[in-house]
Amino acid sequence: MKKRCIRCARLCLLSLLIITAVQAQEEPIRLEKKRELFVDHYLIDRLDNVRSVLHEPRDEGPVFFFDKPWEGKFSGYCTIIHDGAFYRAYYRGLPSVHRDYSTSETTCVAESDNGIDWRKPELGLFEIDGSAANNIVLANAAPATHNFSPFIDQRPNIDPDQRYKAVGGNYHTGLFAFVSADGIRWKKLQDEPIFKQGKFDSQNVAFWSESENRYILYFRIMSGKDWEGFRTVARTTSPDFINWSEPQAMTFGDTPMEHLYTQQTHPYFRAPHLLIAIPARFMPDRQVLTEEQAKEIGVDPNYFKDCSDAVLMSSRGGTIYDRTFMQSFIRPGIGLENWVSRSNYPALNVVQTGPTEMSIYMNQNYAQASAHLRRYSLRLDGFASLSASYGGGEMVTKILTFSGDHLVLNFATSAAGEIRVEIQDSNGIAIPGYSLHECRPIIGNEIERLVVWQTKGSDLAELAGQPVRLCFALRDADLYSLQFK
Repeated sequence: MKKRCIRCARLCLLSLLIITAVQAQEEPIRLEKKRELFVDHYLIDRLDNVRSVLHEPRDEGPVFFFDKPWEGKFSGYCTIIHDGAFYRAYYRGLPSVHRDYSTSETTCVAESDNGIDWRKPELGLFEIDGSAANNIVLANAAPATHNFSPFIDQRPNIDPDQRYKAVGGNYHTGLFAFVSADGIRWKKLQDEPIFKQGKFDSQNVAFWSESENRYILYFRIMSGKDWEGFRTVARTTSPDFINWSEPQAMTFGDTPMEHLYTQQTHPYFRAPHLLIAIPARFMPDRQVLTEEQAKEIGVDPNYFKDCSDAVLMSSRGGTIYDRTFMQSFIRPGIGLENWVSRSNYPALNVVQTGPTEMSIYMNQNYAQASAHLRRYSLRLDGFASLSASYGGGEMVTKILTFSGDHLVLNFATSAAGEIRVEIQDSNGIAIPGYSLHECRPIIGNEIERLVVWQTKGSDLAELAGQPVRLCFALRDADLYSLQFK
């Protein structure tokens, strides 16, 4: 028995030495002052009775219908841009079926002061059916008007005449670049396409990446030889928006492949280093409606034999998408009109629409007279959370460093619930003054709450730059994000 105890003690000591060596080799995450959301497991080292929860956006109803003669039931590929005091929605106008890449396609715009109430301005730029009293910002520019996708260029010291940029085109022509000073009057950046190595036949998106210090373009490809297989995504990068790198297919870890008709990848506006993607998950030949039902709702006979919904992905740059959540993010709504082909396609970009609210927009009722753009809302940072039940649980982060001097949380608890935070050294030992029992209970429902300890207060300046872990004890609570400020 004595020999066995000695052997066990030696094994325990060896295990401790191995763990200590691994921890010593672990490179701390440089959190600095970045806000971090829990859409993936980037920060998480250990979960104990805590789970990652995907939150369902709230259906806020239609914001406008594609009801102008030059818009119509085949309008789509929408982009939402929040520029200071106003919002714009850019989208394809297409009233007739089988007129893709033709002069029937235009790029239209709607405007809003709050992202909730929308209007269609009469711009007077292009004449349609003898009148320029319309909301068209681009016409007679096929195939770019099929999937015209704009963004505000956040690159430092950008030419004001090119503050807005856009891409559009198809696999026959490649993608063309457009520029604008005001987002209304557009011109080609050059006559030749800027990029040609893709399929491009859905919405392709580009933006300036602050974290990668270059332009990123995400575009449609088909997996497998000669574009056979799944509709999926590739990306390329550029220092100048003209010269692009060899494209690379995006990967999804060990999750199953699914058809992603669009991907809508963009920097999250409250944490630009984190890319949020809300793809349209396309289910080919998954037919819900009978022919009789399709006739009843008036959907075009070519567009009811498939269905779609929206899913949530994220990326931190490079060729990896994280799919922590495989389930639907936004399900099709009640009613047969929601279960047709090319419906439930998310618009590009999530935008803030209130002090505590952000909005996601969806193209719905495709190929029907009732085709429209619909709004869904979430709390800020509220895509997902770390959630614990009444019994409580803990989450411990990986080793990290930070550069702020206060920690703030976006959280919600029940009246009986709470959150406490412990700051540990890199070996997982509580730092005196910052233990769980010294943390004042965090109770309530707030977008930003300061974490306070009994003797240390909220000032963390003495720990800035040191390798630490954070331990969160949650009870009947949700944690949406954290940030050192």
